[in-house]
Amino acid sequence: MTRRVLLVDDDAAVREALAQTLELADLDPLAAGSFVEAKDHIAPAFDGVILSDIRMPGRDGFHLLDFARRVDPDLPVILLTGEGDIPMAVRAMSAGAFDFLEKPCAPADLVAVVTRALRTRTLVLENRRLKAELETGDPAARMIFGLSDAAERLRAAVRQAARLGAEVLVSGAPGTGISKVAEVIHLTSARGKRPFEKRAAHGLSRDALAGLWQACAGGTLFLDEIARLPLDSQVALVDALDAGGAVLIAGTTEPLEPAREAGTLSAELYWRLGVMEVRIPALAERPEDIPVLFRHYVAQASEQAGLTPPEITSDVIAGLMARDWPGNARALMSEAMRFALRLDSGTRRAEGVGLAERLAQVERSLLAEALEASQGQASEAARRLRLPRKTFYDKLARYGLRPEDFR
Repeated sequence: MTRRVLLVDDDAAVREALAQTLELADLDPLAAGSFVEAKDHIAPAFDGVILSDIRMPGRDGFHLLDFARRVDPDLPVILLTGEGDIPMAVRAMSAGAFDFLEKPCAPADLVAVVTRALRTRTLVLENRRLKAELETGDPAARMIFGLSDAAERLRAAVRQAARLGAEVLVSGAPGTGISKVAEVIHLTSARGKRPFEKRAAHGLSRDALAGLWQACAGGTLFLDEIARLPLDSQVALVDALDAGGAVLIAGTTEPLEPAREAGTLSAELYWRLGVMEVRIPALAERPEDIPVLFRHYVAQASEQAGLTPPEITSDVIAGLMARDWPGNARALMSEAMRFALRLDSGTRRAEGVGLAERLAQVERSLLAEALEASQGQASEAARRLRLPRKTFYDKLARYGLRPEDFR
């Protein structure tokens, strides 16, 4: 959260007292004695809020409010007055002030209002940054979120697949976002501005396939759950790939080898898809990305609903980190939407849970995730977590986890 507060008051003693109150709350006041002194700091990129007295010589707080609203309508301005004038308060709020406080103001009340304004400003600036990234730059960087090594490896694999310009298989557990990653590969490639068609492979006829191939000429065709494509359509697809004209990206939530062995996936299509595979890690493999993804989804859902994003507290994050998320990003997105719409407590905020309990929840979750990723192989799970085997087994016993339950 940003902590900058542009403090404007012509009374030096009051200005110093307010600055001290803000500093004691670990905020960063930037003091100014007049509108003229303050106006050069007011800009769309200003990473803070404004706290201004109303009654000042020359250009008063209302003039400052009007100026700030013209520069950036989303910049919170809090107005102070010693008059206790209700009509003045009404005028301030109707003019777009974030809030209105009467001097002298209790420090706790002042800090509470300023902190709320700072949270709002932080979210506004973050949303602007995300929008800017969506309009420019590397699609893999701006559309695949996460700070973990696993997320970075995924972005690198997407860029490599895009450069290849041939068939790509995108695999991952249900809910990991296979179709989204396929689209990012398309946008990152030289075909990024050409057509992108996506369909479920199940039951897709030869004629429908031919129509799709023609519709995405010069671009990309994404077929989800490729192993469910009828065999006669698979033959037609291989012929289309040989003829060229478009690129295939296939998606699957299951390994393709069993389908090939069962004869439901042609050997030729199987081998062509084996050249380049982009595997999407499950959320359990990159738990450090959960807060990043959740904040993004909450901001997105709030914007779509026209709501101010609710505060995401440390309790909320603790509750998220303590869960297993078998539904992956799709389940996390659904949780974020419910949280943004205030439908219920949803995120299991772990209210009343102490630090030790929260850390235990996270530790148990990480142990389970390592066992899941290693398919119950304890030595491999211990290696992933960089723990000595004895320490690893001691922790498993503490939390009642058994490797065989993950095989």
